[in-house]
Amino acid sequence: MKFRLDQDSLGKVKIPADAYYGAFTGRAINQYHVTGNKAHKNLIDAFVMIKRSAAVANMKTKAIDAKRGKAIVSACDKILSGKFIDQFVVDMINSGAGTAFNMNSNEVISNVALEILHKKKGQYEFLHPNDHVNMSQSSNDTYPTAMHVAILMNLKETIPAIEILIKSLSKKAKEFSSFKKIGRTHLMDALPITLGSEFAAYSTSITKAKNNIVAAQKELQNVALGGTAVGNGANTPRGYRKIAILELGKISKLTLKPEQDMQFSLQSKLPIANVSSALKNLALEIGKIANDIRLMASGPIAGLAELGIPAVHAGSSIMPGKVNPSLAECMNMICFNVIGNDTAVSYAAQGGQFELNVMLPGMLKSVLESTDMLKNFLPIFSGNLIDGLTANKQKLQENIE
Repeated sequence: MKFRLDQDSLGKVKIPADAYYGAFTGRAINQYHVTGNKAHKNLIDAFVMIKRSAAVANMKTKAIDAKRGKAIVSACDKILSGKFIDQFVVDMINSGAGTAFNMNSNEVISNVALEILHKKKGQYEFLHPNDHVNMSQSSNDTYPTAMHVAILMNLKETIPAIEILIKSLSKKAKEFSSFKKIGRTHLMDALPITLGSEFAAYSTSITKAKNNIVAAQKELQNVALGGTAVGNGANTPRGYRKIAILELGKISKLTLKPEQDMQFSLQSKLPIANVSSALKNLALEIGKIANDIRLMASGPIAGLAELGIPAVHAGSSIMPGKVNPSLAECMNMICFNVIGNDTAVSYAAQGGQFELNVMLPGMLKSVLESTDMLKNFLPIFSGNLIDGLTANKQKLQENIE
């Protein structure tokens, strides 16, 4: 493999010749062996959108010349089209405040822009990762902004997936509306209800949980960009912040606005913790429903056997004729992980000090992981389990009699 020498404030670093990242990233990938997972696609897109928006704002405020500014914008557009994604190599959990990932982004954009200017990778005297790509920015305001943008983009897919579950539960509520069954409190026989009313209550709980997520995500629309290092906007030209956030809203297709208290946006992670908590509460409701379905489908001879569940695969390697509630079990495990992720976010939210919470990468990894699992599996859970549930009318009636 051929190498080149890149230099940063600590000295020279040997980098693969064809790599678009530079010295800071080269050092970081030797330090942060954590999850084994590189950056989430939405985090990459969010950061590149921020860098593009900053370059536009810097050009409009005359902080950077048009030649360099346009090269940065063109480089960002190439990355947003899907190119160079493999160059974002820093682990999802990396340095405090996400400095390593911010620099990974700066270096990749810088080297792509250098090629656009017909220069070689690493010729930073013409276009520098810090001085030009990171102009008017800090990891301390770009990473919090990227967190909000990335989570909002993930929620665009997660909320429709929740709505699919609500629709499936509501459909079953109507289908089962005439099926009387014995109610249970303390796991003991109680007054009769209908199977339909039971599923209607499930639909109500998921609807309320979804509404809480929708309400919580509104705070994410307020972003930290322009706050730079400590939330006082140091090293930003007049008018930069308003232009940069306006541009970011346009390219991300999100409703974004400046957080009025910039110091708050750096030192507090209340909006992230609030969304994470809403996701956890959703997981608690879904987990309860999955548990109920597993109990109602137990048997089919020596259990409750009130529900029939669709077979999605052989139930056992030794007893292949069984029909197990496998999708409900998988849903339970996802819910447990969402709850655990919220615990991590909660500790991280209170783990900041003074003007900056540095636990950002861990928080973002947790929230994106939770929303990924939910948006990926809820349509399967709804379509392949809930929609296929059947009522054992004879068993329901026998229990009441």
